[in-house]
Amino acid sequence: MDHTQPVLPSVNSSYLPPLYDQQSLTEDEESDDISPSATLLPKISSAPLAVRYSPEDSYNLVYLTFFLMGIGSLLPWNFFIMAKHYWLYKLSNSTDQNERSSLGDYFESYLSIASAVPSVVCLIISYFLVNRLSPKVRIMSSLIVMLLVFVVTTVLVKVDVSEYRMEFFAGTLASVAVVSGASNIFCGSMFGISGYFPMRISQALISGQAMGGTLTALASIVTLAVSEDVTTDALSYFLSADIFILLCIISFLLLPKYAYSRHYMLAATAVSPGTLSEERSPAGEVPPLQLIIKKAGVLGLCVFYVFFISISVFPSVSSGIQSMNKDSGSPWATTYFVPLTSFFLYNVADFSGRLLTAWVQTPGPTSRVLPVLVLGRSMLVPLLMFCNYQPRDHLHTVLFPHDVYPVVFNCLLGLSNGYLGTLPMIYGPKVVPRELAEATGVVMSFFLTLGLAVGSAFSVLIVHSI
Repeated sequence: MDHTQPVLPSVNSSYLPPLYDQQSLTEDEESDDISPSATLLPKISSAPLAVRYSPEDSYNLVYLTFFLMGIGSLLPWNFFIMAKHYWLYKLSNSTDQNERSSLGDYFESYLSIASAVPSVVCLIISYFLVNRLSPKVRIMSSLIVMLLVFVVTTVLVKVDVSEYRMEFFAGTLASVAVVSGASNIFCGSMFGISGYFPMRISQALISGQAMGGTLTALASIVTLAVSEDVTTDALSYFLSADIFILLCIISFLLLPKYAYSRHYMLAATAVSPGTLSEERSPAGEVPPLQLIIKKAGVLGLCVFYVFFISISVFPSVSSGIQSMNKDSGSPWATTYFVPLTSFFLYNVADFSGRLLTAWVQTPGPTSRVLPVLVLGRSMLVPLLMFCNYQPRDHLHTVLFPHDVYPVVFNCLLGLSNGYLGTLPMIYGPKVVPRELAEATGVVMSFFLTLGLAVGSAFSVLIVHSI
């Protein structure tokens, strides 16, 4: 990287720091009054040193840190929803997956609601705390809460709850609610911080989220293959989550020690007083929501609808789609079909879509094509509903009676979620003044979580209508 590179979010970004745009214009206007000999001397920029010079991201350590934080931000949710065999075992007190349970049939939908509702509330609280509580306090407290809840969840794996299934069910939903709230404060704060950096850092954070889902799905498949004991699988599953959250805590504590991250955080605060008038939000005050919505509202709605559609059918519908050859008794049809087609392929496609935004950033933030593509994902809902979802109580017709259909539909769902969900997320903090980047990151996370909350409620209606 050139050491004289100015601080710009990306060559593709429409964002320009207002202060230094203004300064450059003023210097051009005053150039007529400068003597000819003065033009032979090096021009001294009035911009702070932190803005004029950018250090290198040595060994991509900052990129990798944000990528790791992205994995950690959705890791709790992924571990909860992908341990389906464990939850069915606990709630039915049986390893026989054919035994139906009123709690087990709709567990994913209940899990989605328990996750999404407190997430919305916590993100609203996080927005009001942007200028009152430092990102370090919000992020560290969130990670510690997540770690404590997961430690308790890990301990309960080997506890017999056959006599207390309803209590275990309620406790699990409460744990999901607490973890999801903490996770979203953590995620929103990390998105806010990433808004101060170039787009590649925001993309790293979002790609990390998809990689977290991929790694979790892969871990689920591996545990199914190497062990036949459900509780042993779950123990190693949740224990690995405990270790990973600890790794996130250590990585975040190391982040301020990197020159690259210190540079951009310093540049974010290097704004002279009185230059931003009403757009500046003094320390301790609530950021101007009206201005943020005016500049990034359409992008926020795109984020909302992308994740609304995705969570409406994933995992509540997609994980209920069974192989047409299940009666054959083959391991593919009975054991690996759902983990592979519903979780692993979806997450790989999602990761691919998010990774693609590192090279392709089109449509742009003001393009009308972006909302059209987002709305077009609605067709994926009925396509998945008419695959071989079981049990079917109302819609008895299966229009796509082949195992290849859910594979294709889940891949399309994941790929479009990754690409169309990432673009507006990385555009949002770049179309507002720099000092509002963190607050805008929280707002964009709010739209994302609101989409998950509304989609979760809608998923219950979809499951009951099939």
